[in-house]
Amino acid sequence: MTFYKGLCVATVFGLASVAGTASADTWRFGLEEIEGSVQAKYAEAFKNLIEKKSGGDITVQLLPYGKWGSSYSTLYDAVQSGSLQLAFGSGALGGTVPESQLLSLNFVMPADELKTAKILNSPEFLQSEPWQQSFRERGLVPLAELAEGYQVWTSNTAIKTPADMKNLHIRVMDNSLLRSTYKAYGASPITIAYGELYSAMQQGQAEGNIQPVFAHQEMGFYEVQKNMIFAKQAQFVATMMGNLDWYEGLSVDQKKMVKDVNSQLVQTGYEIQSTFNKERLDIIKAKSDINIIELTDAQRDEFRKMAEPVRQVFIDEVGDRAKQSLEILLREVKKAGSDS
Repeated sequence: MTFYKGLCVATVFGLASVAGTASADTWRFGLEEIEGSVQAKYAEAFKNLIEKKSGGDITVQLLPYGKWGSSYSTLYDAVQSGSLQLAFGSGALGGTVPESQLLSLNFVMPADELKTAKILNSPEFLQSEPWQQSFRERGLVPLAELAEGYQVWTSNTAIKTPADMKNLHIRVMDNSLLRSTYKAYGASPITIAYGELYSAMQQGQAEGNIQPVFAHQEMGFYEVQKNMIFAKQAQFVATMMGNLDWYEGLSVDQKKMVKDVNSQLVQTGYEIQSTFNKERLDIIKAKSDINIIELTDAQRDEFRKMAEPVRQVFIDEVGDRAKQSLEILLREVKKAGSDS
């Protein structure tokens, strides 16, 4: 997900210029989000640790949204081509790596945010053959998973049961799996450009919205919606990925350094998003009278039952590796002793 989608737009030529001026020991890291965001804070921590552990031999150059372009595909193409060594990829990554849509499935991961972060970054999942090969076939390699907080619904309707979502024109990202999910709930999902979403909700074209808390606050979406609903159905997850040729060209020690740094940052990433989202929710509460609804376990179960068939849709559309990755993820969730 890219935030402030309508802000500055850099051209591919600008990216090439940035790439051309970097030294061989510079790792360029493209972010989907702006400076000060969850991704940016994580990337800053990654940069500091890599530069310290390498004794200054490696410089990590951070390129927030707007420094590399404005299109998701531009960012992903840049990593595949090697113009960027590293980048984050989230919801729109499904167009490049279809298996990555697994991270958008509802009621798969634990409601516990820290357990989610640990499971996604466990060797059993992150280093599993089907997950790794899904990216490697596209010239990429997954290095870490950053869970950025719950995807939260807003609506002028107080949603507590699937019946409350019936025929609701809820905006979803341009993702076939998300459309299937919300159709399963009985809603009428629509796709609207991010920069046009505020006015669309203000005018009633969109009746609901799905975003992490910080996006609701940054874009002021809460100003034109009456209810904010926490169903804990999914977290917004961004995959930190590298160019495959670049990664395979690293020394054994450098690969270990990247792995160790990202392992060290699992807890840090959780703390960043937890603090970030709490602060933003406090701002929303202070600046509005929006009604906060937290679904009970029984209410969540109603939505969970309706979402489960979408897992098969994912498998049918994407194939065997999708099935294998889902099975591995569900197994790790069960081992962690957490209900989704």
